[in-house]
Amino acid sequence: MHVIVHGGAGRRWDAPAERERTLRKAADRGVAAASPVDAVVAAIKWLESAPRFNAGVGGAVQSDGTVRTDAGIMTGGGSAGAACSMAGVEHAVEVARVVMASTPHVLVAGDHAVELAASFGIDTRVDLWTERTRQRWADADPPTTSVDDQLSWVRERFGEDHDTVGAVAADGERVAAATSTGGRWFALAGRVGDSPQIGSGFTPRPRAARASPVRGRQSPAGPSPGRPSTTSKTARTHRPPPTGRCRSSRPRPTARPVSS
Repeated sequence: MHVIVHGGAGRRWDAPAERERTLRKAADRGVAAASPVDAVVAAIKWLESAPRFNAGVGGAVQSDGTVRTDAGIMTGGGSAGAACSMAGVEHAVEVARVVMASTPHVLVAGDHAVELAASFGIDTRVDLWTERTRQRWADADPPTTSVDDQLSWVRERFGEDHDTVGAVAADGERVAAATSTGGRWFALAGRVGDSPQIGSGFTPRPRAARASPVRGRQSPAGPSPGRPSTTSKTARTHRPPPTGRCRSSRPRPTARPVSS
């Protein structure tokens, strides 16, 4: 199994050594999985539980003081699922997988996504705050009154920091990609970005896959170290994945299939 993971960099790339260790552990869990879908889910779940990354625990806080999570997953064969705007859900990628595997839909949102997750035994009452995010939220002095007041505050603060985690896996025959995020800090409550959206956050094809073209660290399986990059995260089925060359800061929106 070939696996690439990334954890985002945003504008506050703190604790790089700790991030690198976590990325490598996530990649190791993906490599040990039985299928590309299992691999990307296993890798991302590890990152969702790591508070240094903006996914699951430690995710960005929206204007109403709530951490909401989004995720999407897709295979090279065209199966896809996504879930977004979920409060209390640490492992959003698991919910996305449920949508893909157990519903006729592609995207489920908000309270209904949380209810779906609970019906499949996924924990929906997780405290997603960390000491670091609580302090940052308190320091921001957010309004606690009307949406109008929140919106005025959001216009000044939105987008100050953002990260996404993603994974791509290939076993020589099959490909899968997935992303997970807490979104952008100080967004209006209910805002959903591009990460859980097919073609924006992730795009697998029969021979290639991409997961979130954002700044991040790649941690490929094997001895090569991950390094900072701005690139699409791509794995191809006919050879081991690349170690991550830097490309333009605005990569192509999809990964092209490789010619035979």
